Parts: sequence; structure tokens; C-alpha cells
Amino acid sequence: MSFQARITDALKQSMLAKDTERTGTLRLIKAALGYAQIEKKVDVLPDADVLAVIQREAKKRKDAIDEYEKAGRAELAAKEQSELKVIADFLPQPLSMEEVEALVREAIAEVGATSKKDMGLVMKAAQAKAAGRADGKALSAVVGRLLP
Repeated sequence: MSFQARITDALKQSMLAKDTERTGTLRLIKAALGYAQIEKKVDVLPDADVLAVIQREAKKRKDAIDEYEKAGRAELAAKEQSELKVIADFLPQPLSMEEVEALVREAIAEVGATSKKDMGLVMKAAQAKAAGRADGKALSAVVGRLLP
């Protein structure tokens, strides 16, 4: 079953269960996927593109939570947090720090990086290997630490 089909099924289930909060969040995801389909001019998005859209939506929620907490708007931060929990159900399991470090070491060896000048090449290879399961900031920090 494709990512998009899983989201559609989850939306149907939440509508049948009358879970308005989950239904609203899933509708937002479906809308974002619809915009991505229009942008790419395809009928069905590949799973990699669906994952990218879901990750982008999760990042929006995380940023909004930070901003609402800075502004002292706890009720809005709580709403965004509940949406993030629904979105997180569709994200792959994140890599541990040990796994990230091993992945970066692999990317360094693969690219043949010898100094910080090669950081861009290593980041590109590491992000491809991580396939959305590691944060770019975490990858960057590990790459910066491991490169001489």
C-alpha cells in the first residue's frame, strides 16, 4: 500500500470514528499532497515525494510550536503539538545518534572526504542514505565533528 493510500485510509477511518482533530490534520496533509501533485503534474506522487511533503508539514508544526511558545500562546502551541502527533504517525522511525554517526562515516568513506571543504559532498551522500530519517542539523553537526 502506498503512502498516499495509507493517508487516505487513515482519513476515512478518522471520519468514521468522528475524530475531528485527527480528521482535520489528515485533511491538511491531503491538501498539501494535492498541491504537490499539481506542482509535479502527476496523478499519484511517489512515496519519496509523499514523505518529503509529510516531513515539510511536520517541520511547519515544530516551527509554529516554537513561535507560539515564545509568544506565550500555550493553547495554540498545544493545537500544533496535537497535529504534529498525527503527522508523526506517518513519519519513519528516526535514526539514533549512533546510527547517524555510522551513516556519516560511511558517506565520508564513500565520497573520499579529507577535510571540511568536502562537507557539501558528504552531506549530500549522507542525506541520501538517511532518506528522511535524520534531521539535517544533526547530520551537519556529526559531519562537522568527524571531518578534520
